Amino acid sequence: MLNCTACGVVTNSMAQTPFTNDIKTLRFLAGEMTQGDLGDKVGVTRQTIAAIEQGKYSPSLEVAFRIAHVFGKPLEEVFRWQAD
Repeated sequence: MLNCTACGVVTNSMAQTPFTNDIKTLRFLAGEMTQGDLGDKVGVTRQTIAAIEQGKYSPSLEVAFRIAHVFGKPLEEVFRWQAD
């Protein structure tokens, strides 16, 4: 695993992370918020939001909480862990 402290992302060497998320749906329900808008609100780039949505990256705990906060949801309503 590699950590990018500047972007708040934990890179997993696997193709998919063990997490799923509802970020895209929540952005749509929040007035079709763009990935860039969400990134600005939580302090990461649009590309980071896109990668998190697609399951290519796991966000840091801080970024995950920030994303949940933007939507006024508890963390477990935005992100779900899938056991093996």
